[in-house]
Amino acid sequence: MAEGWQEILYQVQDRVATITLNRPEKLNAWTAVMARELREALTAAQADEEVRAVIITGAGRGFCSGADMSRLAAAAAGQSTLGAPPAPTEGIEANFAQRLSYMLAIKKPILAAINGPVAGVGLVVTFYCDMRLMAAGAKLTTAFARRGLIAEHGIAWLLPRLIGPMNALDLLYTARSVEAAEAEKMGLVRVLPAEGFREAVQARAADIANLSSPRSTRIIKQQVYEAMFQSLAQATAIAHREQEICRETEDFREGVAHFLEKRKPNFTGR
Repeated sequence: MAEGWQEILYQVQDRVATITLNRPEKLNAWTAVMARELREALTAAQADEEVRAVIITGAGRGFCSGADMSRLAAAAAGQSTLGAPPAPTEGIEANFAQRLSYMLAIKKPILAAINGPVAGVGLVVTFYCDMRLMAAGAKLTTAFARRGLIAEHGIAWLLPRLIGPMNALDLLYTARSVEAAEAEKMGLVRVLPAEGFREAVQARAADIANLSSPRSTRIIKQQVYEAMFQSLAQATAIAHREQEICRETEDFREGVAHFLEKRKPNFTGR
């Protein structure tokens, strides 16, 4: 665990870093400190060659209840602002430099382990993860429209791309509580049994970390998110170029060797 982190926990097991939002007495309500520490932890995981996948989850009975209500109350009274500092908006790089979109540029797979209730900005954080695994029976809500707020942090662009405009507007207009099973039908999450949920998520992340080439997952993640701003022709050209580069890598040779030798892979990421 890094020294000085107050509102998250961080541990590494079996090449998987788990970042836990850690204000369980407040249902892990989101604060500026938590936002900063999450970014620091993701940066640390990216820099650690031992880490090949990341899980984000919540301590206690839920994932995150959204913004700390004391912050919302202060903003409603005109005593503070909810606004984000300005960020660049020009060039493809700007798409990965916003308040939460930086998560798309983290070069390792990020799995959201939604272990219980999740709302507001906490839910938005999961949208910027590569996979959302949700415990059966858990509930989510966007919450914004019922607080007099709007679609925050770029989700007016992102959420329709995840689940389509109709489903996105359903979640945003109504801000209703949605159970995991319905969210799965929308394509927003994958549901796992509540019993043994954390262990099941760890197992899935460990499979990625230990059975897939870390070089491959890094390039694939970059391809998928950059393709959102490319034409099919551009994405195809990049794929052709990357495929040729793969043929000269250690991981490609190991990928072929372990298959032919019927053993587990030993990828180096090179």
